[in-house]
Amino acid sequence: MIAVSMPPLSGFPPALVRRLVIKIGSALLVDPAGQVRVDWLRTLVADVAARKSAGQQVIIVSSGAIALGARRLKLPKGGRGSLEDAQAAAATGQIALSQCWASLLDECGITAAQMLVTLDDLENRRRYLNASATLERLMTLGVVPVVNENDSVATAEIRFGDNDRLAARIGQAARADAVVLLSDVDGLYTANPHVDADAMLIETIERIDARIAAMADGGSASGMGSGGMTSKIEAARIATGAGAHLAIISGKVDAPLSHWTNGGKGSIFLAAPAKRARKGWLAGRLTVSGRIIVDAGAERALGQGNSLLPAGVASVEGVFARGDVVDIMTPDGRTIARGLSEYDSEEAARIAGKRSEDIAVLLGHLPRSVLVHRDHMAMV
Repeated sequence: MIAVSMPPLSGFPPALVRRLVIKIGSALLVDPAGQVRVDWLRTLVADVAARKSAGQQVIIVSSGAIALGARRLKLPKGGRGSLEDAQAAAATGQIALSQCWASLLDECGITAAQMLVTLDDLENRRRYLNASATLERLMTLGVVPVVNENDSVATAEIRFGDNDRLAARIGQAARADAVVLLSDVDGLYTANPHVDADAMLIETIERIDARIAAMADGGSASGMGSGGMTSKIEAARIATGAGAHLAIISGKVDAPLSHWTNGGKGSIFLAAPAKRARKGWLAGRLTVSGRIIVDAGAERALGQGNSLLPAGVASVEGVFARGDVVDIMTPDGRTIARGLSEYDSEEAARIAGKRSEDIAVLLGHLPRSVLVHRDHMAMV
C-alpha cells in the first residue's frame, strides 16, 4: 500500500528518532577528478553536529575509499578494472577517507571512530554481536562511528557490493530507529525520473510489494558507485524488517539533512514491527546455503507461526549442513521465510514430502521431527 504522506516523520527529527544511520555514496562524496568534495561534506557534518546537539545519536556509513585510492594510484576504470586494483585502491583511499571524516568532525568538536566490516562479519552471528556491542559502546561515549566495507580484503563472494545494504545491516546491528540513504535522486519514483518526465515521487511506502520492487532501476548513474534503486529497496527490506524506518533523499544539495527537514523531497519506507533480535538477524542476512521449496499447505502453516515439517517440502536445492541458513521458498520463486535447517541437505532431500513415521524408516532414526523449527525461523 502507498500512502500520500507522513509529515511527522519527515526529516527524522531527534524527538522521534533517537539513533540514526546516514549513508553517503561515492558519487556524492568524491568528485569526477577523484577529490573529496570537502565544501559539501562540511555542510553535511554541520547537519550531523546539529542533530547530535539535539540529542540524536548518529552513525555514518561512508563510501569513497576506492574512488579516492584510484585517483592517488592512477588506476584505470576508477580502480574497478580488477579485484586486485579495487583492493589496492580501497587500502590507499580508506586512510585518506578516514582522515577527512575525522578532521571535519573534529572541527565541530565530535570524536570520530572508524569501523571496517566485511559481509561475513555481519553474517556470522558471533561477529555480528561483537559489531553490535562496539557500536553500542561508541554511542554511549558520544562518538560518531564512520563505517565502510573493508574492500581491501573483500572478494566478489564475500562482499556487500553496495553500501545501501551495509547501512541497513549496520542499522540493524546498532538497533537504530531509522536509516537515511543520500542519493542522486530525491526518492523512489514510479519510473526513472532521469528518463521519464511523468515519473511521480512516492513519499511514503507502507509495504514493499511486487509493485514497489518493479519501480527500481538497478543502474548507478555516476558510474562511480555500485548501487542503484534496486539496492536501496533491498536495504529498505532489511531496515524495515528490523523495525527501522528508511528514507531516500537527495544528497545533491548542501546540508542535505537540513534541506529535507525544511521541506525537501524524500521517500520514507515505514518500519514493520521489529522481530526478535535473532530472527531479525536471520531475516536480514544476505547469504544462504540452500533453498527449501514448500507446497501451499506448508506456506499457510508457516504463516500461522508453525515450524516447517518435512511433509510440506516439495524439493531441496543446494548443499548445506545442519545449522546452516536456508531460504524457504514457494514453487514460483518467492522467499517466504529464512531459518536454520535441522538436517543436512542430503537428509533433507531424502525426507522431503515424507511424514514423521516414514522418516525413521528412511534414515534409520528420527532425531528431529521438524526440518526448520519456528524458533529458528524468520518470515520475510
